[in-house]
Amino acid sequence: MTGQPPSITDPVARARVLAGIREAVLSGERGGQAPRPVVADSWQRSLAARVDPERGGPRRVFEHSEVTRIRSGHPLNEVLPLLRDTLVAIADEAMHVMIVTDAEGHILWCEGQSDVLRLADRVGLAEGTRWTEDTVGTNAMGTALAADRAVQIHSAEHLVRRYHTWTCAAAPVHDPDSGAVIGAVDITGPVRTFHPATMALVTASVRLAEAHLHAQLAVRDQRLLDRNLGHLTALRGESGALLSASGRVLATQPLGWLPDRVALPASGDRVDLGEHGHGLLEPLSEGYLLRLPQQARRADPVLSLAFLGGAAPVAHVGGRELRLSLRHAELLTLLALHPEGLTAEQLATGLYGERGNPVTVRAEVHRLRAQLPGGVLSTQPYRISAVLDADFLAVRAELAGGRVRAAAEGYRGPLLPGSEAPAVREEREHLWATVRRAALSRGDTAAVWRLSTTAEGAGDPAIAEHLLRVLPSTDPRAARLS
Repeated sequence: MTGQPPSITDPVARARVLAGIREAVLSGERGGQAPRPVVADSWQRSLAARVDPERGGPRRVFEHSEVTRIRSGHPLNEVLPLLRDTLVAIADEAMHVMIVTDAEGHILWCEGQSDVLRLADRVGLAEGTRWTEDTVGTNAMGTALAADRAVQIHSAEHLVRRYHTWTCAAAPVHDPDSGAVIGAVDITGPVRTFHPATMALVTASVRLAEAHLHAQLAVRDQRLLDRNLGHLTALRGESGALLSASGRVLATQPLGWLPDRVALPASGDRVDLGEHGHGLLEPLSEGYLLRLPQQARRADPVLSLAFLGGAAPVAHVGGRELRLSLRHAELLTLLALHPEGLTAEQLATGLYGERGNPVTVRAEVHRLRAQLPGGVLSTQPYRISAVLDADFLAVRAELAGGRVRAAAEGYRGPLLPGSEAPAVREEREHLWATVRRAALSRGDTAAVWRLSTTAEGAGDPAIAEHLLRVLPSTDPRAARLS
């Protein structure tokens, strides 16, 4: 479909136009107006989750007593007074409701006039229900959480028909410590009474809430420093740091020897600090004291590469996460595949083919080395001198050892799927073909199923045929394949 919905100020007239667009899209018509991109993407996700556009609805997950318990411990509980002062009075006047969800889309608070709350309850807008896209289709709360952006959904932009008399605006709220989404704030009301400024009001309220959470975090950080700085200075000759409960570095001795955040272990008191060795964690009332005994240091840094799947390529080194450009990820891939090292000419051929220019490669390697700690990349020839832990090499090793299921579990998707570098493309195709062939020839159903969840395996006829042949009809996985 082409074009975008016209800018119509009258909400009822706009609702009629949107209803026509929805019907055309769901019936497969081509050539007409298209929904907004954020709506089109959400419809696609919702339909892929098998939401029924005619009869979909939310699911009650928590009873009232459970909601009370959950929200008392939720980080947004401390900003509820601010949100009430900012939004509820306006929502009451406009016959709307204010809704606050957690990161999983569960409604924890739903507040407004009793008459509007009764109307909202009839369509499942109630505390304890789950409003993600995979349960109720496109809606402002679920779409804001899925897309991690503020969004307004008007009338027939809702995928499910029963919500076409409603308009909603929502924005995600982020944790000031980790940056992760912790919930969403939403204003929902009847189509006829929804004000054009509501979206801006919701967004501003969320920014105020995030600023409040950030201020509270700063208070907690300062309290931890005030109470525990003496532990750090008492280390004398040892390197150390004070960490928040999530691993943020608040103070170090000596200055600057750690990045801004340390990856805490799932269990135990030892933390891998890459080139620095293993540190020891001592719990404090609100965080940790990290010590690095002199004997714990090691010469060789550890370089971890996560390049499989569609996510942005990431490296971990020295306890630090590095977001890599595609070109730098390609360079590290080629060097990981050739531990003996490669010349600039060989790298140029692998990256660009016969038109490759060694001068360009030398400049890129120089920029990459500036991102990495000293000793990770060596020259003459270019090679990785660190202890290497790469997900695509791990899959290779499992296949070489005959551990097909482990290889399938480790294969999260194609190697650097956005890369067109000849050597990377060749390795990507070879790795998929090898793990696919091994799983099918071994007849390992668990391995084949795991591969069916990847980008390549989802549409692979041989994989689908194998699973349909071996899975009983009662197995829910078989239903997903039909």
